[in-house]
Amino acid sequence: MSAESDVMVVAGILALLYRITPTAVSEGPAGTATRNYVAEDREGGRWFVKAYPRGTDMEAERQALALGEAARAAGVPVPTVRRTVSGELIASAGGLSVSVTEYVADAETAEGGLSGGRWAAVGEAVGRLHRALARHPAGPPRPVAAREVCDVARAGRRLEELLARWAAVPPAPGGFAAWCARTAKQRLAALPEVAARMEKLPGSLTAQIVHGDLASPNLLLSGETVAAVIDFRPPGHRSAAWELGRIVLDPRTVLARPDDWIPGLARAVDAYRTANPELPSEDLLAVPRVAAGYLACSVYPLSEPLNDPAAVTPALEAYGRARHEAADVLWEHLDEAEEVLRDVLR
Repeated sequence: MSAESDVMVVAGILALLYRITPTAVSEGPAGTATRNYVAEDREGGRWFVKAYPRGTDMEAERQALALGEAARAAGVPVPTVRRTVSGELIASAGGLSVSVTEYVADAETAEGGLSGGRWAAVGEAVGRLHRALARHPAGPPRPVAAREVCDVARAGRRLEELLARWAAVPPAPGGFAAWCARTAKQRLAALPEVAARMEKLPGSLTAQIVHGDLASPNLLLSGETVAAVIDFRPPGHRSAAWELGRIVLDPRTVLARPDDWIPGLARAVDAYRTANPELPSEDLLAVPRVAAGYLACSVYPLSEPLNDPAAVTPALEAYGRARHEAADVLWEHLDEAEEVLRDVLR
């Protein structure tokens, strides 16, 4: 189906199944796996329409949308989901399946990094989110072994498999693929030291229902406030410390603000604890160590030139290099970061 045909199908779905009469439908910012549209109705309202590709697990997408609704009901800034006239979260017609949410205007993603009052605003929003989702029907928080949060043994297996694939298809020298193969080798060699550093985590950390993909593109900011949390994953238990660290210690933030990320982290953690005092202090103290371990154990995007060459863009290359460099910065300043957090958490 052509892009023009898709726009017509989207307009028809909105009119027939949502009782939204669109005056304009245009392509919006592309998603990782979805084609997105922005529609305007006769009253001037704007709607964000996500069209799912064939083969998508639609039940999982429904669960993800419902999770966002639960967070919104608890006061987290999540865009309202527009249900169909029959109450469905997702509509299908004309070969397309779509979901519709309110459009968040005048906001930017957190990909530019955190600064100023944004540190505390993001910490407070994530704390409120985790406090709300800790009561989700899918299950209460539970302790999990710290080694499961940063699974060094699993990372070793994945890196060995990746290096075997690179050995079978040697990359051309000098490009991003060659950097990926070289970096994978370096990460594998560094895993014993990573494992030793992970031994300093408490024996267990708290796993609970979380957003699941709280990366910078899925957090919208307006000035120094959180405008929206978007693109939830289906309910699943993961480390709350991991999710907090993933967003507040985004590699671009760490590298862009070498003198500010540690005090910024402290402000974010302090705001998080105020919003969610139920998460143990041991989990919050673990945030920078878990964040560094997560980056050190990751094979993303080192596998992308093999798995999805079309996805390798200059932006992805820059992000991949930033992830690798940021891990080194986090390890180098880990003692200082933990000492500052101890003062905050006393």
